[in-house]
Amino acid sequence: MNTVDQGVREKKLAALGSVGSAVILVSLKAFLAVATGSLGILSEMMHSVLDLVAAVITYLSVRVADKPADADHLYGHGKVESFSAFVETGLLLITALYIIYEALRRLFLHEIHLHPSVTAIVVLLAAMGIDVVRSRALSRVARKYPSEALQADALHFSTDVWSTFVVVIGITAAWLGQKFGIPWLGYTDAFAALAVAGVIIWIGGRLGKQTLDALLDVAPSGLRERIEEAAGAVDGVLSIDRVRVRRAGQRHFVDVTISVPRTATLEQAHATSDAVEQRISQIVPSDVVVHLEPRAPTGENLFDTIRAVAQKHGLPVHELSAHMFDGHLFIELHLEVDEKASLTEAHRSATELEDDIRRATDPHALINIHIEPLGAQIAGAEEMRDLGRAVQQFLGTLQSEYNEMADCHEVHVRSVDHKILVSCHCAMPGNLPVTEVHDVTAALEDRVKEKFPQIFRVTIHPEPVEER
Repeated sequence: MNTVDQGVREKKLAALGSVGSAVILVSLKAFLAVATGSLGILSEMMHSVLDLVAAVITYLSVRVADKPADADHLYGHGKVESFSAFVETGLLLITALYIIYEALRRLFLHEIHLHPSVTAIVVLLAAMGIDVVRSRALSRVARKYPSEALQADALHFSTDVWSTFVVVIGITAAWLGQKFGIPWLGYTDAFAALAVAGVIIWIGGRLGKQTLDALLDVAPSGLRERIEEAAGAVDGVLSIDRVRVRRAGQRHFVDVTISVPRTATLEQAHATSDAVEQRISQIVPSDVVVHLEPRAPTGENLFDTIRAVAQKHGLPVHELSAHMFDGHLFIELHLEVDEKASLTEAHRSATELEDDIRRATDPHALINIHIEPLGAQIAGAEEMRDLGRAVQQFLGTLQSEYNEMADCHEVHVRSVDHKILVSCHCAMPGNLPVTEVHDVTAALEDRVKEKFPQIFRVTIHPEPVEER
């Protein structure tokens, strides 16, 4: 049996045990109320009758609340428990009002006719014992598997403990009054009933506020701040724009809107979203929905801004460079467009990109965009082994000029669409700065093309000597 099924079973057994206990208590107190004529015991019996009704409601609500979500209840059935607890609160308050009315009526309008006895006191103490056992059992299950309905039932039985204790005091005082001829002690029964009503109103008010908050989707105190703090600490989150929390039964539903760098890829943004969901789920059992908003981070550099603008247009760019020229910002980049596009179409995309880059960076910037086709097809290639060996030998002779280069290997020369392409690996010290490595590879590429004019393009992959 998995944990979820075990939890449902324990909750049902606890609720069913509550029903059984309530039946026993109603029977005992009804007998005592008739035998003694005590208003305190009568009020306790009325309290227990409503407890029985509430226990039945709790049992039914627990059975329904744990049903999974369906086509008509997309957030599950957890609210049934909150509604059940709210109904129980109403029943408690109605009981309290009746007890107050009857107590005042007996105090001011009628004589008191009581028949207290030691037997009644003993039976009431036994009822207290039942209340204590059931209250603790229900509280334990309600804490283990958070349940508003079981918590409300536990509160009912805990109020019974104190109210029964007050009634025991009242009936004992009445018994002593009759035994020793002190008539005014008979009034303690009515005052005990008023004390019971006060306890019921106090506990019922607390429970009512809690269940009403759940029905109105009031977020638990401090939970929103804890979620904001946890989500804001996740790498890749720039800010938390909004957090909304609602609760249904023992589960919370959290909607959070976060800002992420606009240059982040879809995979990076999704990973950030997953991390936020996991962090929130560690705080509270919840169903989390994360909405992402792309934002420019504080201090975003010029190149990231340009990439973000191009990404917004869905245009791949590379070979970005920028410098100040004659008092103006000069930007160059390569733009890849559909290889089937006409020059007019490609130029229109480049012009729109230029305008947006100026708006995002400098309105007076000079921009030069090199347009090239976006590779979308895999072409056939023919290996040119003799030329490959010649290129590798030539690169070997350049080691004396370029001390950074340890060796060149994996040299391949291919003929693709009537163009000769060269690729190779060159090993260099791993502690060299990338800028210096790039300068060396660019110089090597130029030297190869100078030596072999028939070559269209040379691509060198640098790798650290230590990892060879």
